[in-house]
Amino acid sequence: MKSSEAAILVVDDEKDITDLITLFLEREGFAVHTSDNGRDALRIAEAIIPDLIVLDVSLGRMDGIEVCRALRLGVCADVPILFLSCKSEDKDIIRGLSEGGDDYITKPFSPSQLVARIQAHIRRRRTRERTAEEQVFTLSFPGLDIDFRSLEVRMDGELIALSAKEFELLTVLAKEPNKVFPLEELYRRVWQSDSMGDTRTLMVHISNLRKKVEMDPSRPRWVQTVRGFGYRFSSTNNCDEQSPFLFDDKRTN
Repeated sequence: MKSSEAAILVVDDEKDITDLITLFLEREGFAVHTSDNGRDALRIAEAIIPDLIVLDVSLGRMDGIEVCRALRLGVCADVPILFLSCKSEDKDIIRGLSEGGDDYITKPFSPSQLVARIQAHIRRRRTRERTAEEQVFTLSFPGLDIDFRSLEVRMDGELIALSAKEFELLTVLAKEPNKVFPLEELYRRVWQSDSMGDTRTLMVHISNLRKKVEMDPSRPRWVQTVRGFGYRFSSTNNCDEQSPFLFDDKRTN
């Protein structure tokens, strides 16, 4: 995968370290999000579902181990977590890895080595995802079934006629349920272009898709808006009571 398609959450209460990591990651094209405390990190992680989390062990009230435990119980259960710590004894490393960490780097560290480790973890994760995806022919949710062989979508057993772009939008979102896709990433995935066109093009397709797969398009159950971030496919039964338009652009009605 391209680095520019990967979002990294860096959690450290030392600004100098956060700035250094951000500098090196952005040079490689990663999208970097930062936090200096555990609670804020959990909020950001739930909103964006990053591809990898760099997590300092020694935070404030809520340390990195506690943050890791909470992440493993939520939507980031399988997101790689790379611990950073000034503690280098075997017992500390074992504890970090036993509590859910995928890797452990001690401070001081080489930024270039950190970037290399991050890239390796993301490559492995994407390889596993592609392998698993190739073995999946259908995605099924309560009342909604997507068949990749026949390119058909059914709601409660009834065939729904979708356009090619509507089907692609739905499948991109549904293959990673609960992940928030920024407009730019969703456009790139579906239109296969690095150049973002008129945002209304994407928003109109989202609106048309909702009209076909939602019982109430004004309160979507499946294709939901995360205001200020983008769109996600919700695997829960909660309806989104927000406007279906991210920027409230009524011209797409």
